[in-house]
Amino acid sequence: MNQILLEVKDLKKTFPISGGLFGKKKILTAIEDINFLLKKGETLGIVGESGCGKSTLGRCILQLLEPDNGQVVWLGNDLTKLNSRHMRPFRKDLQIIFQDPLASLNPRLTVGEIIADPLRTLMPELDQLQRRQRVLKMMEAVGLLPEMLTRFPHEFSGGQAQRIGIARALITEPKLIVCDEPVSALDVSVQAQILNLLSDLKEKFKLTLVFISHDLSVVRHVSNRIMVLYLGRMVELAPSDELYKDPKHPYTKALLKAVPIPDPKKAREKSIEGLRGEIPSPINPPSGCSFRTRCSIAKPICSKERPKIEHIGRERSIACHFWQQFNN
Repeated sequence: MNQILLEVKDLKKTFPISGGLFGKKKILTAIEDINFLLKKGETLGIVGESGCGKSTLGRCILQLLEPDNGQVVWLGNDLTKLNSRHMRPFRKDLQIIFQDPLASLNPRLTVGEIIADPLRTLMPELDQLQRRQRVLKMMEAVGLLPEMLTRFPHEFSGGQAQRIGIARALITEPKLIVCDEPVSALDVSVQAQILNLLSDLKEKFKLTLVFISHDLSVVRHVSNRIMVLYLGRMVELAPSDELYKDPKHPYTKALLKAVPIPDPKKAREKSIEGLRGEIPSPINPPSGCSFRTRCSIAKPICSKERPKIEHIGRERSIACHFWQQFNN
């Protein structure tokens, strides 16, 4: 559990945005100054509103997107310095589960072909019989029946399609899986089934997960630690229990206050001070602290200086000028 599998250092990713026929090209900063460690067997939750850079971060970790700056160090190897050919040996250990299960599956392939596809690419030493045996074993592990092997994706429900996607991600026996909002497109009852399945598979296959979601109630049940992103920057990182019991950053507090309470009586008694206004455009973010335009405790310095990340103890970090006064 204490082995460091992944170290992300000063990661930054931008995208050029066209200004039209005569407009000036602009730069969208998707993520910036991202730093964290990931231990073997751990689940790191990454949360934040839509457009905060969660999926971009996940894809940069896997080198599906090339970061502008920074390092992604996997078991001592800096993946950002590798070309596609030298990156191939690491693909077996680094996999992803996508948000939209049906859109992520090739409609022209059968379930067996979809799940076996990574084996053909990353484990060519296996023959056809060995691939089939692995596929059937993995289908059983995710709750799919053997007779589904020759069926096509359109014949399945969203939950079943996501089980196919999970089987495809697991088939190479990876060490790390990035789960990019894997239940957000599913019904609530199906979400619970998939979350329970991921929890069981994590224990069975000794997995390490990066779990991306905008839903804090979902992330709470699967994560050991949680990173909160706002406009591409980390504002808080803490063990899951600590973050929910004692959030430090005003953005984290506002997100938690907005989480629905299933008990109607308690929900009525709850004092909600939600987020003010809309999230600013990442093309033209606010100066200084990017959260200041929606923050209830912002002061003049917040518009001038970006808060530095302060480390509280061994496992907690926060980026706020006034977090100590705010929490006294």
